[in-house]
Amino acid sequence: MTTNADIVILGAGIAGVSAAYHLAVKHKQKNILLVDERSPLTLTSDHSTECYRNWWPGPDNAMVALMNRSINLMDELAHESGNAFNLNRRGYLYLSANSERIPEIIEQASQVSLFGGGPLRIHRSQPGEIEYQPQSPEGYKNQPDGADLILDRDIFARHFPYLADDVVAGLHVRRAGWFSAQQLGMYFLVNARRSGVQYHQARITEITIDHAGVRSVKLSTGEQVHTRCLVVAAGPMLNEIGIMLGVELPVYCELHQKVAFKDTEGTIDRDSPLLIWTDPQRLSWTQEEQDMLAEDASLTYLLDEMPPGVHTRPEGSAGSQNILMLWEYRTEKLQPIWPIPLDPAYPDIVLRGLSRMIPGLKKYFLKAPKPQMDGGYYIKTRENRPIIGNLPIKGAYVYGALSGFGLMTSSAGGELLAACIMKSDLPEYAGTFSLSRYEDPVYIKRLEDWGATGQL
Repeated sequence: MTTNADIVILGAGIAGVSAAYHLAVKHKQKNILLVDERSPLTLTSDHSTECYRNWWPGPDNAMVALMNRSINLMDELAHESGNAFNLNRRGYLYLSANSERIPEIIEQASQVSLFGGGPLRIHRSQPGEIEYQPQSPEGYKNQPDGADLILDRDIFARHFPYLADDVVAGLHVRRAGWFSAQQLGMYFLVNARRSGVQYHQARITEITIDHAGVRSVKLSTGEQVHTRCLVVAAGPMLNEIGIMLGVELPVYCELHQKVAFKDTEGTIDRDSPLLIWTDPQRLSWTQEEQDMLAEDASLTYLLDEMPPGVHTRPEGSAGSQNILMLWEYRTEKLQPIWPIPLDPAYPDIVLRGLSRMIPGLKKYFLKAPKPQMDGGYYIKTRENRPIIGNLPIKGAYVYGALSGFGLMTSSAGGELLAACIMKSDLPEYAGTFSLSRYEDPVYIKRLEDWGATGQL
């Protein structure tokens, strides 16, 4: 069977449904076909930590600007939907026990503040300081912007008594929090379909290109769809579709795992922000455990200094006991395969890493509730920034390389992708995320000295 579509969107994850929403609802485009071999929002989008923040390091303000725009749009969607996706503004709390790092933390935070992250307030327990305002557990309105750098032990003791006693610095980023990814994605999808977007559960098996650009796509159902506009929002299959188009995309896959764990003893405050340990550490092992690890060459790395970044947050309503735990201590570049190759040792390793920040978790070392594990692939560029916009084939567009920030950028990313297709006015940051940036020798030179990428 042969059909026609004005726009075909490949991929029904958060990127694809956001693109469909902005094209159909905001730009009133008709005859849009959304294609995915799986049900919408089921491959990677439903395995996220569901967090967001506007606090991003970098050599420029592009990521901060993109995130600020996305959060603005999420606030608008939360308002019009009655906060159907449970947006909160609890923030991210980056923690350190190393006093020598405080000047570095201040310098980096000041830079992000200048990029548009909002004002930086420093709390040292000195006269005349602005009082620290604790996070609100629910909602997103009337919350502080910017960040609070806590250097006062009394504030930690009062508001975060479950943290390690030697914590000396905590950067509480305030325009940050989390939300329900499924609910936000379904809000995009339902409204897109109400505006006429069609969904086909199928796999694209062939893309035809002629002298004028994209001509058609063939589906695994046998259907041939003639179209002059193809959006590649294929998530982990980005490289696979790039090969079909004859376009080499500068992306790779990293496996990231996540643990859901019942904190039956109530170790972590249910109203807590996302908690991140920013110091390297050595894990706490008994002598017997050290000897055992030393005998296995594949495990000896666990005796070495481990990287920063272990993090956790409470999950669920006030009556829930669940916490989420994550730590990419061994980022592995893999070809995406399913089911995800989960490491059964991961929960115990992450728990031990978190116990450096939250000592009360040590009680679970010997007898822990059974964890639930899942994970997904971060599709990344070298500098950990997305690719959004035109491909070098006329009529082909890409919305991908969303790493660990696909959900938090989905509102602004879908808007930007739709603006590229509709040839609307583009925001200043658009060029920073286009594939053509890799043709700029100045940009390539900057990659050599890029520095922090903002990944947790």
